[in-house]
Amino acid sequence: MNTTFRTLMGACALAALSAGAFAETITVATVNNGDMIRMQGLMDDFYAKHPDIEVEWVTLEENVLRQRVTQDVATKGGQFDVMTIGTYEVPIWGERGWLVSLNDLPDSYDIDDILPAIRDGLTVDDELYAAPFYGESSMVMYRTDLMEKAGLTMPEAPTWDFMKEAAAAMTDKEGEVYGICLRGKAGWGENMAFLTAMSNSFGAKWFDMDWKPQFDSEEWKTTLNFYLDLMNNYGPPGASGNGFNENLSLFQTGKCGMWIDATVAASFVTNPNDSSVADSVGFALAPDNGLGKRGNWLWAWNLGIPAGTQKVDAAKAFVEWATSKEYTALVASKEGWANVPPGTRQSLYMNEEYQKVPFAKMTLESILSADPQHPTVDEVPYVGVQFVAIPEFQGLGTAVGQQFSAALAGQMSAEQALDNAQKLTEREMMKAGYIK
Repeated sequence: MNTTFRTLMGACALAALSAGAFAETITVATVNNGDMIRMQGLMDDFYAKHPDIEVEWVTLEENVLRQRVTQDVATKGGQFDVMTIGTYEVPIWGERGWLVSLNDLPDSYDIDDILPAIRDGLTVDDELYAAPFYGESSMVMYRTDLMEKAGLTMPEAPTWDFMKEAAAAMTDKEGEVYGICLRGKAGWGENMAFLTAMSNSFGAKWFDMDWKPQFDSEEWKTTLNFYLDLMNNYGPPGASGNGFNENLSLFQTGKCGMWIDATVAASFVTNPNDSSVADSVGFALAPDNGLGKRGNWLWAWNLGIPAGTQKVDAAKAFVEWATSKEYTALVASKEGWANVPPGTRQSLYMNEEYQKVPFAKMTLESILSADPQHPTVDEVPYVGVQFVAIPEFQGLGTAVGQQFSAALAGQMSAEQALDNAQKLTEREMMKAGYIK
């Protein structure tokens, strides 16, 4: 080996070691949903663009993720550099100065392309505090073969009464097919996301204009009893432990006739690699009761940067990459347009290839029909469709969710669950100074 060649090889080795030595490592906390798992498999593209940044993942179940990131951001602990957070947290945390503004993302990122319904929920005083990875509403996903066998036709905009009729007709407990699967796992973002959105369509509300809790109302009684009747008669066993992922698995294995949940699930239930019923899935808007509100929510899983991080530039580089138009095109090139993160950009819904995806139109209609500024039939002092946008709701929603999950498990009556919900909510709202 001549001297020049040895010198060149030594220089290359030194450069490689230097690159590794000076790479900045950021920690990303994320939920264990399919789109986030998919992103982790596409990191080669990020590393090719940013060889000076390494990413470590902390992937957690939804309720655990919320606990961990809330504790870290409130104390500016610096454990995470990028957090996957929801539409509920972003405006509250942004207003408190807990998140880094993203207004300085480059022009090429095209912030104006983000759907206004999604962007507005992530903005405080004209500052964007998180970038949406995917946006969603909720809708009905159903087995077209079972619906046909039952002699029924799913309307594009069904009522709750039709849902009950169809659930009864589809249920075959001996064959382990259940007419309807709904969230039962306790949590403000689990069963209470579903039940709060459902209650809106029944004319219920969390609070009146004086912030007095309303769980003693006839509307909430009707909502909870209808839900329990559906689940006890036509739902799967053990439903009080089922959240998004558990119901997804049930639907994909052919055990659910209908499932009302996040629009983002559409790509998973129609993917033949994962779903045994992929070729027999139809979609409809979330149900209503003729009162002017449908039982669908509005949500986005977003990437935010906590103010406690010391690695803002590297964190912004990751957020920009993961929520860009280019990332969408990357997923489409690897796994097809049906599997791209939905619900965030206007350009996606103008894309002719994406318009061919069977659930694209219904997803967009569901997102646009949700109105977080006017979520209920009656006037209320809060915004948010499946949550109440006050800091206390995270604890309140989970506490109420535990009561309703216990009722679903048969541990108490609907009447007792509502009475408990009323009392605990009154107590906490008094403690927080909303009511006397």
